[in-house]
Amino acid sequence: MDDALRAPSGDWVRWFCGPVFLGCLSPARATWLSQTLERTRIEQDHLIWDAHGLTTDERSAQLQAVLEAASLCGLLSGWRNECFSFWPEENAPYFLSVERSGFRFLGMMSHAVHINGFTPEGHLWCGRRALTKATDPGMLDNVTAGGLPTGESVLDCALRELEEEAGLTGLTPENLAHAGTIRTARGEPQGYHDELLHVFNMVLPMNCVPANRDGEVSGFMCLPPVEVLARFERGEFTADAAATLVQGLAAISHE
Repeated sequence: MDDALRAPSGDWVRWFCGPVFLGCLSPARATWLSQTLERTRIEQDHLIWDAHGLTTDERSAQLQAVLEAASLCGLLSGWRNECFSFWPEENAPYFLSVERSGFRFLGMMSHAVHINGFTPEGHLWCGRRALTKATDPGMLDNVTAGGLPTGESVLDCALRELEEEAGLTGLTPENLAHAGTIRTARGEPQGYHDELLHVFNMVLPMNCVPANRDGEVSGFMCLPPVEVLARFERGEFTADAAATLVQGLAAISHE
C-alpha cells in the first residue's frame, strides 16, 4: 500500500542511543524524556540517550522505569503488563525490552503477526475488533493479528493468537504459508505507530468457523472477494489489516 508508511510531522524529533536509531517523538515528548530519562539530552534536532554502553537489561530497566512514571502521571495509557522487544536490525539480538504500550509512546518499531484466513473457495474470514479495544475498536481485521511479545518466536506467536483469537487449535507451522513482511507507520493519538508486520496466509478447513476466546474479537464474518473489496474501499478494515491483506494476496499471485 502506498500510504502504509507515513512519516511523522516535520518538527518531530528523532532519537538515538549511540548509533542506534530508536524512533520519533513529538517535541513535547522529547523534552519530557530529556528531563526524565537519565543520560539523555537534546542535541541540535535529535534526542541522544547515552546508554549504548549499558547491557540490554540495564537499558530495559531504565526505560521501563520511565514508562512506569509516565503511566503514573497520566501521560501513558493502556498499560498491558506485557513486554515487546526492540531490534535495531533483523536477525540481531534485541536491544531492549519494555512495556508494549510504551512503543507508540516512544515511537519505537515493534513487531506483530497478521494471518489472512481463506476458505477453500477463496472467501476471506474477517474478525471484527471488540469495542473495548484501545485501538481501532469495531473495525474489521484479519482472522488473527497480534503483537510479538518478548521471548516468543513469530511462528509460536501466530499459532497462539490463532488459538486465543479464533479458537483454532491443533495447528502446526505447516498450516501457515509465510507471505513476507510489510512495515507500517503513522501518527496516532498515543504517539508514532511503527510496526513490522509478519504476514501469513492459511486455508481454513471446510465448515470451520472461527470463535473468539480472549474477548478481543466481537465476531467473525466470511466475505466473498467482491464484498471484501467493497468494505476495503469504504475504509472498514484497520490500516494494518488492509496492508497485510494486500501483502498476502501479492504473495499468492506470485506462487
